[in-house]
Amino acid sequence: MYQIKSPVLFTLFNRPDTAYRVFQKIRAGKPPKLYVAADGPRRDRDGEAALCEEARKVIQVDWECEVHTLYRPENLGCKVAMSGAVKWFFEQEEEGIILEDDCLPDESFFTFCDTLLEKYRHDTRIAHIGGANLCLNKKFGDASYYFSRYTIIWGWASWRRVWQNYDENLLLLDGFIQEDLFKYIYKKKTVTDQLIKTLNVVKSNALVTWDFQYVFMNFWNNSLCIVPNKNLISNIGFDTRATHTADTRSKFANLPTEPLGEITHPKYFVPIIDADYYLLKLEEPPLTTKLKRIIVPVVKRLISSSH
Repeated sequence: MYQIKSPVLFTLFNRPDTAYRVFQKIRAGKPPKLYVAADGPRRDRDGEAALCEEARKVIQVDWECEVHTLYRPENLGCKVAMSGAVKWFFEQEEEGIILEDDCLPDESFFTFCDTLLEKYRHDTRIAHIGGANLCLNKKFGDASYYFSRYTIIWGWASWRRVWQNYDENLLLLDGFIQEDLFKYIYKKKTVTDQLIKTLNVVKSNALVTWDFQYVFMNFWNNSLCIVPNKNLISNIGFDTRATHTADTRSKFANLPTEPLGEITHPKYFVPIIDADYYLLKLEEPPLTTKLKRIIVPVVKRLISSSH
């Protein structure tokens, strides 16, 4: 079993079953440093405190390891809890690997992250090392990975130098839109219109999340994101308990992983925009899936109040 070299941040909440499966992958790799962050239970959810406690009990470190914990006594929600956990991690580490409790990695994910964290440690063109390939077995280029503009956060690695620019409130978004800068990210207006719409919803807090802020940060910084040409992460969290992945019929649910093999590197440092377009076309429109649970109840209340 490959022994992980980099520090690992593992975030969890109220799903001890998925947390256990992911932790067993981390445990097998025996990282030298493990950071565990857990959000607290919601007051209005019966039985959730017990589930959160059970999830935390999954962490049984039986190897030589420096362990740090950030266990929240109360619920902060996805946006603050997750972004706060990553900030806490990078305040103490220059670089590392981040796994959520529903992102089940292939063993070669850790090799991939360790290798590329070292290779691109001081290369400010590279901001993000992703572990998930959501292009459904379509390969781009001859190397083990390609460069993208789009940031996928189902199992990833990065550096403090990148995360220090993170802004959970999207303060630069309005200016970016007013100066029409999205056209330099993607030429297709249908793509940029959807991104702008989604980011505005996130900024308004109608969609409470942390990841689109990270996506935008890498846009305005003109950064490159790494995507493996084989899928190294299976998201096992598509169920009714999930915050943003409740649709069990999603084409991205429980995707199989595949060992990466020997790592080969691209010759050229250019984003493969066709790969991004292919992925964005595969994705269900973000507003359709993520906002349905928000918009539909509001509309129903408005209709009922008008009668």
